[in-house]
Amino acid sequence: MESQKPDNLVHSDPDFLFSFRAMATPCEMRLETDDATMARTAGLAVEAEARRIEQKFSRYKGDSVIGLINAAGGREMAVDAETANLLNFAAKCFQISNGLFDITSGVLRRIWRFDGSDNVPTNTQIKSLRQLIGWEKVSWKPPAIILPAGMEIDLGGLAKEYAVDRALGAVREVTSAPALVNFGGDLRVSGPRAHDKPWKVAIESVDANGQAAGLLELAGGALATSGDARRFLLKEGVRYGHILNPRTGRPVEHAPRSVTVAAATCIEAGMIATLAMLQGSGAEAFLKRESVRAWCIR
Repeated sequence: MESQKPDNLVHSDPDFLFSFRAMATPCEMRLETDDATMARTAGLAVEAEARRIEQKFSRYKGDSVIGLINAAGGREMAVDAETANLLNFAAKCFQISNGLFDITSGVLRRIWRFDGSDNVPTNTQIKSLRQLIGWEKVSWKPPAIILPAGMEIDLGGLAKEYAVDRALGAVREVTSAPALVNFGGDLRVSGPRAHDKPWKVAIESVDANGQAAGLLELAGGALATSGDARRFLLKEGVRYGHILNPRTGRPVEHAPRSVTVAAATCIEAGMIATLAMLQGSGAEAFLKRESVRAWCIR
């Protein structure tokens, strides 16, 4: 008797949909095939890669690479090649953003909890943490990193998009069938669907009505979105988005509600979307200078 397929694999012609939850977000893979065994194998490979990256780079796990770096207390620590590549990418982001993209700014999450409440931190609380922020204070000479005691690094701004790219690579090792990997709205496709048809993907609305803000056709590459639809504070009529300026320790002022960017890879799309949000009122001008396909909602 054939074993029953797992609940996370569903067939909806012409796709198989494999879904799970990781990195605190819904994750899915769509594969255009009629082969259930292949779809299951590809889906399990996607899930395995997502969980590997979550375990390795989560700031919440003491035994992760990030947890060990943060707990090193100022001692030098050597990292593996994969971690070094991500730290190099983060360092490049810091440089091209003039310090606005800073993976040491994650310490601000201790006081900024974007849960929809009105709990805005005090000036004193913000000031106490700003001294723990600044990538320029970190000694990074690959593969060795020395993080000053009390400081932390957080790859949360890169890890999910990196996981999408890696997960699509895992699918490609299993099958050449058209595939889409989507982790919480950040996604990448292997190429067009059968007969050169594009994938149709929605831009998430910034409102709570659940309606899509737009529908795009994607024949290759990736999309990533940065915005405040789910993570924000609201006090006295002022909305505080979750994109923080490491220089001020406060949410970026006059930022768009969301920015969606198309790029060759998901990590590149995510980086550009975040950099645009960090520009605040200059987001649209930044995207125009970068000559990327992008959609800005205010």
